[in-house]
Amino acid sequence: MNRQVVGTAIAAVVLSLCASASFAATKAKQAPKAQPAATEAADTNTPVSQTQLDIAQRVHTGDVQCEMNQHVNLQPIDGKPGYFKLGFKNVNYIMTPEETTTGAVRLEDKKAGVVWVQIPSKSMLLNSKIGQRMVDSCQAAAQRT
Repeated sequence: MNRQVVGTAIAAVVLSLCASASFAATKAKQAPKAQPAATEAADTNTPVSQTQLDIAQRVHTGDVQCEMNQHVNLQPIDGKPGYFKLGFKNVNYIMTPEETTTGAVRLEDKKAGVVWVQIPSKSMLLNSKIGQRMVDSCQAAAQRT
């Protein structure tokens, strides 16, 4: 009788551990997907400050080559000074400059939780909601010199 109880208890523990591991693995695989930005008209109605316009003058635009043969396309939005459209993996984000204490250029789409950071040697795209880099080691033509 004791062997049967011990055997049943061990089986229950093993099954619960397997179920926990399976649940944890499923949760780890379900990374949140980036959501497409809302229409430009809705996102570009908020006025930008003079400081943001000054930062916008330092943004490197165009097709930016990144690690692992990926690329980002960053373009100013016509008629909306200080606003940029950033395209990455078939998703467009509406970005605005944000002040930094380091002097780096920082563009942010607050609705999507996406941040573009530009320093003299490279740029990177971050998902601030989950704290991960989306793409790194990006260099515009001006950063390759």
